[in-house]
Amino acid sequence: MKHSLLKEIEIGSKNALVKKRIITHYIYNGSSTITDLSRELDLSVPTVTKFIDEMCEDGYINDYGKLETSGGRHPNLYGLNPESGYFIGVDIKKFAINIGLINFKGDMMELKMNIPYKFENSKEGMNNLCHLILSFINKLNIDKEKILNINVNVSGRVNPESGYSFSQFNFEERPLADVLAEKIGYKVTIDNDTRAMTYGEYMQGCVKGEKDIIFVNVSWGLGIGIIIDGKIYNGKSGFSGEFGHISTYDNEIICHCGKKGCLETEASGSALYRIFLEHIQNGESSIISDRNIQDHPLTLDEIIAAVNKEDVLCIEIVEEIGQKLGKQIAGLINIFNPELVIIGGTLSLTGDYLTQPIKTAVRKYSLNLVNKDSIILTSKLKDKAGIVGACMLARSRMFEN
Repeated sequence: MKHSLLKEIEIGSKNALVKKRIITHYIYNGSSTITDLSRELDLSVPTVTKFIDEMCEDGYINDYGKLETSGGRHPNLYGLNPESGYFIGVDIKKFAINIGLINFKGDMMELKMNIPYKFENSKEGMNNLCHLILSFINKLNIDKEKILNINVNVSGRVNPESGYSFSQFNFEERPLADVLAEKIGYKVTIDNDTRAMTYGEYMQGCVKGEKDIIFVNVSWGLGIGIIIDGKIYNGKSGFSGEFGHISTYDNEIICHCGKKGCLETEASGSALYRIFLEHIQNGESSIISDRNIQDHPLTLDEIIAAVNKEDVLCIEIVEEIGQKLGKQIAGLINIFNPELVIIGGTLSLTGDYLTQPIKTAVRKYSLNLVNKDSIILTSKLKDKAGIVGACMLARSRMFEN
């Protein structure tokens, strides 16, 4: 397959812009006829036919044969050629990374979850990450030259347009995306982890045509992803969604951002972890309170598992967090009036134990006329939202900028 289109896109020629629009249409809509495509792009059928013929010749588009219709001529159906390119997504967690490979059509071809990796914001931590990515690539049974982009999810403040990360791996004056590309040997883009989860849920999760969406990522930290009119909202510098750092409480708990009273200090995975240990130290019992915490530190996953085993103490703490979170989500609903609010992240794995108190608080604290428009659902992709989003962003970043 020729990569002339990618060179055209870099140059920014008029023809390349139209071809980018065609690929973007197929990314979001699947296969379609030339007539439907010309209507969508507001271009003549002969013009679209010419572009489709060129893209079929270059190997980016496939002719999938005649579309079955009730009468008249059967038009041909065209769509992305799955073998024309591959994209890799990398989702960094606190104690592991997930890496996935999709084809040009968006099908997951390879997925490795929970690869051991202790996150450290150091050069050594970054080099270890690159080593794991290269190890994944080396084991792939595909033409490596067809890997067109790798997207890495990074927590904190990330500017996906410039490729800079301001919270993690910020050791050089140049963009982190360029540093990683140099170390790995492939084109690399980066994005915020919550935004990637939002995009994953939008593309392959519980979204069914909704265009205005808030995704709430309740993991070790707390953030939101925002989709407005079908497009991810990044903000001026890519820093949108810092929901966890709204000053909400008059407490003396120092957030990892350095300030006191952040919402994240009372409604997040780190808050659940801290509050649980406080209860245990006060003599309360749980099915995991007999664990030797001194020698083998407790993990957040163990607390989540205890909730799902109906541990009373853990359930009570999660429900309290849900109530606190729901009160603030009510404010988001009042502001954005979204069609859909998705509760995702590690704590969402507790299901209704978290979601029900959120819904109760939303009804209590938001305007009735506004909240009746908003459906609240738990993430469908669960712990795969981030990696699915990373893979999908690796592809879309190539054709939407």
